[in-house]
Amino acid sequence: MSKKRLPLHWQIIIGMTSGILFGLLMTSFSWGATFVGDWIAPFGTIFIRLLKLIAIPLIFTSLVKGIADLKDISSFRHIGVRTILFYISTTVAAITIGLLLVNTIRPGSGVSPETIEELTSTYAQDASLTSNIQTATQQQQGPLSFLVEMVPENIFAALGNNGLMLQVIVFSILFGICMLLIAPKKAKPVSRLIDGLNEIVLKMVDLIMFIAPYAVFALLAQIIVSSGNVEILQKLLMYGLTVVTGLTVMIALYLLIIYLTTGRSPRWFLGGMAPAQLLAFSTSSSAATLPVTMERVTDHLGVDNEVSSFVLPVGATINMDGTSLYQAVAAVFIAQALHFPMEFTDQLTIILTALLASIGSAAVPGAGMVMLVIVLESIGFPADKLAIGLALIFAIDRPLDMLRTVVNVTGDSMVSVVVAKSMGKLK
Repeated sequence: MSKKRLPLHWQIIIGMTSGILFGLLMTSFSWGATFVGDWIAPFGTIFIRLLKLIAIPLIFTSLVKGIADLKDISSFRHIGVRTILFYISTTVAAITIGLLLVNTIRPGSGVSPETIEELTSTYAQDASLTSNIQTATQQQQGPLSFLVEMVPENIFAALGNNGLMLQVIVFSILFGICMLLIAPKKAKPVSRLIDGLNEIVLKMVDLIMFIAPYAVFALLAQIIVSSGNVEILQKLLMYGLTVVTGLTVMIALYLLIIYLTTGRSPRWFLGGMAPAQLLAFSTSSSAATLPVTMERVTDHLGVDNEVSSFVLPVGATINMDGTSLYQAVAAVFIAQALHFPMEFTDQLTIILTALLASIGSAAVPGAGMVMLVIVLESIGFPADKLAIGLALIFAIDRPLDMLRTVVNVTGDSMVSVVVAKSMGKLK
């Protein structure tokens, strides 16, 4: 008899724990960071590249297949409307929770001028930080610019750029709808091709997941050896705790919604989603985690492929509850620390801007910082203090990015379960 394999989520947890311990060990040696960067980190990078490699093919084939299998354009309309309404509702809830917590705890009021000066001198000229400001400045256009950016000029250019995933989704939805509108006899050859491609891509997901435990070992080891000054992180403890508290409240809200709408226990949901959540934590990318999220939601939570193939790709690009909550907390924290006065109308502006920014943001690491610049500029934050404001939170941004990506992925999965239950598509 063959041995029973250890469940995937336990394999990933072992890989993560080993990676953290190994990273801590390597910090004891002067050559440790170089060794990890040269010989360990590349395996984590390869894993993320493999996941990103199949993200767009998976989105295209699963969306087209899911829509074409509906057989009826009205069924697609029902899924689409419910999905968008749920996503908008959870994002607004996340931003509101973030604002309530940061205004109650007021973590920015405890930051001393010395700490501000130290963080500014350490991080204000960081290349990643300045590039985020430049990217956000380039994205500042009209209020409906995100609608324009959703429509591709060239589908082949969009297919070749993971940052244009929303354009691929729009094209895929249009392609699938047109398959419903033409004669079934003419659509059948294309439908068979899409079905075959979808099965191949799903098999690629299975193969890539074999190396997941080793990849998260490499990713976590790299994060540990490249982490910032521990003393600076301690000074940002209250800000970090405020964000983590908000993210925890969001997870609890998701589990409550799951229980109220499906009657299923939180353990059932978390047990099914654990590998995707752990990968989201390790990669800080909803897009990279998407193939695994789709596999877990469909095969382990019982969501019909018609629902998951639409809800999850759309959610990975427009639904970022964790990131939106973080932006609300970070924007007010920076305003508190730098004594920038904020009126009630400014906080309402944060809700609207963070909601719109989340729709057009790429589901990749660091996108939250770009969105934060847009949010800060929307409330009239002085341009000459933007770098100082971002420097305040830059040291702790990566670990918080990992945590908020978990919430992003969990929120997408929760909505897919709820939509499936409402349509009788939950097995």
